[in-house]
Amino acid sequence: MPSARPSFLEFFAGGGMAHVGLSGRFDCAFANDLDPMKCAAYCANFPDVRIEQGDVWNLAPAALPTANLAWASFPCQDLSLAGSRRGLNAPRSGAFWGFWNVIEKLGARAPKTIVIENVAGLLSSHNGRDFTVLITELADAGFRVGAMLIDAALFSPQSRPRLFIIAHKGRIPAGLEAESPDPNFHPSKLRAAVEALPDATHLAWVWWRLPQPTKRNADLASLLDRNPPEAMWRSAAATAKLIGQMAPLHRQRVEAALENPNWNAGAVFRRIRIENRQRVQRAEIRYDGLAGCLRTPAGGSSKQLLLVTEKGNVRLRAVSAREAARLMGLDDNYRLPAAETSALKVVGDGVSVPVVRWLGEHLLAPLATGGSARAAA
Repeated sequence: MPSARPSFLEFFAGGGMAHVGLSGRFDCAFANDLDPMKCAAYCANFPDVRIEQGDVWNLAPAALPTANLAWASFPCQDLSLAGSRRGLNAPRSGAFWGFWNVIEKLGARAPKTIVIENVAGLLSSHNGRDFTVLITELADAGFRVGAMLIDAALFSPQSRPRLFIIAHKGRIPAGLEAESPDPNFHPSKLRAAVEALPDATHLAWVWWRLPQPTKRNADLASLLDRNPPEAMWRSAAATAKLIGQMAPLHRQRVEAALENPNWNAGAVFRRIRIENRQRVQRAEIRYDGLAGCLRTPAGGSSKQLLLVTEKGNVRLRAVSAREAARLMGLDDNYRLPAAETSALKVVGDGVSVPVVRWLGEHLLAPLATGGSARAAA
């Protein structure tokens, strides 16, 4: 019997984390990604879904199924503050135009709702011009469009702010549009970017209304393995070197943790800081119950580490791929690639599952169903 749920197309699908978050309210009709390894991960978890491996520019729109929603988490490297900042027309983040080419060629069959997810750096890329161009493109195509800056930390113990642009063509059901921005999801930098939009584009803008999420009930420690394989631990010399890279404030945090005999773990990133006009590599630790934003394992500075203290001892290891998957909201039934580096790449490039699930429940499903009773999860 055919499903009564609305359907979606998943572009730049990666390992399918948007798929996981939308499951129960939407059915995936088609997926696409350029990376063969990520496509293999997608197939391992969703064997019944058609995924086409290849460049989004090479997709044949006429061969795509009709769907209610299109999700596009296009590459962020050229927009991220940690990347090259080359902008929306650079090779990787410019893949957005390949996606938009598909939407335009679908014509009347194009999904009525579009979600574009990317880093917060899109707001400031090219002094805001890239955000303006993207929103204007959607508005000129007849969509009402709004955006929210949502931190995954509201739902899971990882600091991961991301920009979610939601565009809809057609009637907006009652209760989904607010008269004014919500500071929780529309911070000052987003409001400033909206104020800078051309007047004609501004007419298409909508402040989406969403409820406040329930309080997060998990912290970093609750998702970590207490007894990982011994091979994961780094040497005492490596541990001492890392602590030696800390500024005094961060060393004090470690010393305070050592005074507590109970098991504890702090999340550590290496970063380049400018001190006295010199580039200095620093290790920075946090004990606020959150991990830093997970990234792909492109280099030593991008790897998130754990400094574990217990009974006056301190040990160092990297966050495992399975732990990273939990931080993204994936349960342990999700099938990760066998190679740790590949698994970390799939997870680090993904979207937070609980954020997608929350958007699906409170905004995307009501848009797709005209505000009727939500599909059962």
